Amino acid sequence: MPLRLRLAMLFALGTAVVLAAAALAFVLQLRVSLDASVDAGLRTRVRAVADELASEGTLPQLGPTAQIVQLRAPDGRLLASSPVAGTQSLLDATQRQRALAGQVSFTTTVSGARSRLLATTVPVGGQRVLVVVGTASDVSDAAVDRVETALVVGGPPAVLLAGTGAWLLAGAALRPVERMRRQAADISDRDTGRRLAVPSTRDEIAALGATINGLLARLQEALERERSFVADAGHELRTPLAILRAELELAARPGRSREALVEAVNHAGEETDRLIRLAEDLLLLARADNAQPFLRPVPLVLVDLLGAAARGAGARATARGVTVAVHSPAALTVVADPDRLRQAVDNLLDNATRHAPSGSVVEITATANSTGMITVEVADRGPGFPMEFLPTAFERFHRADAARTRDGGGTGLGLSIVAAITEAHGGRATVGNRPGGGATVTLELPARTDGGSPLAGRAMGSLRSQ
Repeated sequence: MPLRLRLAMLFALGTAVVLAAAALAFVLQLRVSLDASVDAGLRTRVRAVADELASEGTLPQLGPTAQIVQLRAPDGRLLASSPVAGTQSLLDATQRQRALAGQVSFTTTVSGARSRLLATTVPVGGQRVLVVVGTASDVSDAAVDRVETALVVGGPPAVLLAGTGAWLLAGAALRPVERMRRQAADISDRDTGRRLAVPSTRDEIAALGATINGLLARLQEALERERSFVADAGHELRTPLAILRAELELAARPGRSREALVEAVNHAGEETDRLIRLAEDLLLLARADNAQPFLRPVPLVLVDLLGAAARGAGARATARGVTVAVHSPAALTVVADPDRLRQAVDNLLDNATRHAPSGSVVEITATANSTGMITVEVADRGPGFPMEFLPTAFERFHRADAARTRDGGGTGLGLSIVAAITEAHGGRATVGNRPGGGATVTLELPARTDGGSPLAGRAMGSLRSQ
């Protein structure tokens, strides 16, 4: 059912309930007002009867009359009665007691007609006489009936009018929503730059339009990243595949020497390894994007892992005239996946040793801070990162120097891998430049305490999911 129709129906239903309650209250108040007016007339008649009794000193003879008058002794004996009132008592025991105590008025049936009665006592010759006077309530009943008829006849058109008004108002209020819906339906995956026209009313509908535009902007950004990722991945894959094909074609040429054939096969193997590493990196990033667990965390001594990483980078660093130094407390431990954390540190060391000048030192420093985190910083004395590169350092296929060759600059996935592994451990990665020259990359990881690691629950969940 359309929202506009639901709103109109709910408003009409609410109007019907309000009108019914108001009509009931009005009819009851009208009845009370008419009874009060009739009671005032009956009190005047009681005073007239009392004056007549006082002037004559005896009970009057009530001849034929349309009025209801009945006189009784306090013990209930009938003293006088008009023909309409008859001889039967018009009061029950409770009403007689209330009349003797003061005054009582009520509506009852007398001689087959609804009547309003008032009963009280007046003094006559030294004794109290119970006087009951009344009148037919047909006039007031007719007035109430006319009002009730008018309300019953006029109520449905009023409800219908209210529902129609609600339909029109809801249509006017929802018109911007429908316009935004049509605009959103016209946006295709090839036209992600379009946005909805947001009304300048500063109300909930404008807020909804702004929220949808924000969502569209985020979707456009994600789609552009995906397209860029696919294009960059294809570009990165094309080069090693082209080299691999060229090496295989060279190896297949007749007349090649055994040494040339071995060299071509070795080059093809290197490019194959490069393709495998690239595919593994892309797979890791895809699993990180989809929040799929890829960690096998265990408690480990951080200095051991950092030392092993430094030794692994030693040969490459020595060839470049660079020294790798580790600074870490011996007792510093974390709960982490040793392979993935080693991969992140290896990526940082590879980047640092490639850009550190000969004769310099690449430093790996691990410390525990007061926030319950352990920081691992890899710093070099190279040229550092360009300032414009820092905000996008962890984006995929993004290099600090786009002019570098792939042999010098890698695939542009190294820092993305570092950030993904660190975030999977519940930490974060940051980049910066050292005063006086050089780049720093810092990993913040949850510290392991005697009460267990903040990563423990997440770690065990990852292990169980493997």
